Amino acid sequence: MFYKKLLALLIVSIIIVTGCQTSSSEKSNVTHLTLWQGVNPPSNRDVLQKLVDKFNQNHPKIQVQSLYVGQPDQQMPKILAAVVGNAPPDLLWFNPTIAGQLVELDALVPLDEMLNKSPVKNEIDPALFDSMKYQGKIWSVPFATNNVGIFYRPSLFKAAGINELPRTWEEFRQVAKKLTRDTNGDNKIDQHGIFLPLGKGEFTVFIWLPFMWSGGGELALEPAKVDLANNKGAIAALQLWQDLVKDGSVVLSAPERGFETDAFVAGKVAMQVTGPWTLTYINNDIKDGDYGVFSIPVDERQATSIGGENLFLFKTTSEREKAALQFAEYVASEDFQTEWALGTGYLPANLKSRQSEEYQAYLKKHPTAKVFLEQAQYGRSRPVFAGYSRVSQSIGRAMEAVLLGKSSPQDALKESQQRLDLIFK
Repeated sequence: MFYKKLLALLIVSIIIVTGCQTSSSEKSNVTHLTLWQGVNPPSNRDVLQKLVDKFNQNHPKIQVQSLYVGQPDQQMPKILAAVVGNAPPDLLWFNPTIAGQLVELDALVPLDEMLNKSPVKNEIDPALFDSMKYQGKIWSVPFATNNVGIFYRPSLFKAAGINELPRTWEEFRQVAKKLTRDTNGDNKIDQHGIFLPLGKGEFTVFIWLPFMWSGGGELALEPAKVDLANNKGAIAALQLWQDLVKDGSVVLSAPERGFETDAFVAGKVAMQVTGPWTLTYINNDIKDGDYGVFSIPVDERQATSIGGENLFLFKTTSEREKAALQFAEYVASEDFQTEWALGTGYLPANLKSRQSEEYQAYLKKHPTAKVFLEQAQYGRSRPVFAGYSRVSQSIGRAMEAVLLGKSSPQDALKESQQRLDLIFK
């Protein structure tokens, strides 16, 4: 009953806000759009706001308001409440896996026609089109792209006598052990090998998936065919992470806070699995440049997760949809992608942006970004289907049970698969 009341309150609040927005638009002859986003860290939100302001200045008849509505897991109930209440935002920044669910709810504007008429279609990295499609149609444009690698502190590697970066899982485990040290002689470990995310949320799963793919695992492209219990790559990847924890090499994040880099910046951990979205933040905090990046260590094959969020357009009115299409084209453009990449560390989704003088100069100044560009060829996209969130949550539960020592990888994945079978089969 409490949750029904909460959902109703959310819907009423959204309708009130949207109603005010429509009224204001009619009076001023300006189309007002709302963009919901969960951009993090805050410095990246500042970059986004500057880009939104730039669009608004160049489009006086269209005014976009960017609203931070929490991290993706916090956004989901708000998004669904808005759709159910027929009061969605005009634009949504979110990871591509939500497409199936929103299409099933008939909430999105298909973008094939817009892209076919726009020159930016041929400028978008072809590898990103899988994340834009569902059931043969395009439902979003890439806001930016990234993938997952391992940041490390060269000075801590040197102090531990490590001269080569780990290339395999076993080398990775041994390096993590060597980096777990008592550095001040008080017989207490004050530096750990690696920081790993903890939680059931999508960020934790996204960071872990490269290890599953590297271990030979796959995720089926439809929910009824997902088989976690017999997924050898998933079992192997969870076993590796559990071994790292048992070795004492790991600092686990606070629940659902795996994106934080404070421990890495402070030198309390020597490695962290994360992506280029942290480049600007880390570069600003580690003044002497004592950090680098290497690719995800290999078990059976090299792999990484293709990430980044896409921009979705909700069905509203013809006037607002037309205005939202202009903003979407702006987001995919060379100018937006270059400025966003330079300000945040994300990789440009626009190929012209990657070849621009400004971005090439950035790569010379920040060579760590090249690692992410080079390993993008090994990137894998998460499947886009209506039940992906259930699959992700089930993987997240298994991960949490394993990392907290409550279950073995095999038992945790078996239990998660039994839960999925009840839902999908």
